[in-house]
Amino acid sequence: MPALVSRRAPHGPPLTSRWVRRVAERMLASLDLEPAELSVHLSDDATLHELNRTYRAKDRPTDVLAFELDPPSRVQHRPSPPTLLGDVVISLDTAERQARAHGHGLQHEVAHLLAHGLLHLVGYDHPTASAQRLMDRKARELVALAVPAQKSASKRQAGRAARR
Repeated sequence: MPALVSRRAPHGPPLTSRWVRRVAERMLASLDLEPAELSVHLSDDATLHELNRTYRAKDRPTDVLAFELDPPSRVQHRPSPPTLLGDVVISLDTAERQARAHGHGLQHEVAHLLAHGLLHLVGYDHPTASAQRLMDRKARELVALAVPAQKSASKRQAGRAARR
């Protein structure tokens, strides 16, 4: 299976590992990385704080971290055996706060953070404003491809009324 999802945020907001796995697998497919293996860890601020301090020398929590296993140049040129792409670690605590601040749901925010981490694993980075814009655009494209658009409640009700 190309995506493995673990959850270590017992007090975090509700979000199923199954949903995250489906989104991750769709993102891998859209990047033509279906044989690649990806681990997604849903965690909390305390864990991300510790990882950020240990691996990036930044003494604060963050929303997402990506840990590459196979360099990006090898990921796209080695069809089998499956490439061990890496790990994406997401803080559900921060994702929930950011979702509220941006006015969208937790699933959308987690999908965006997953896309951002995955793009780091395949070689994208954002050292400049233009690179940040490119990476943000690519992340939005991945989310749009991987997360089916959900009709709003009012549109569903209007559709049911029209069928009656």
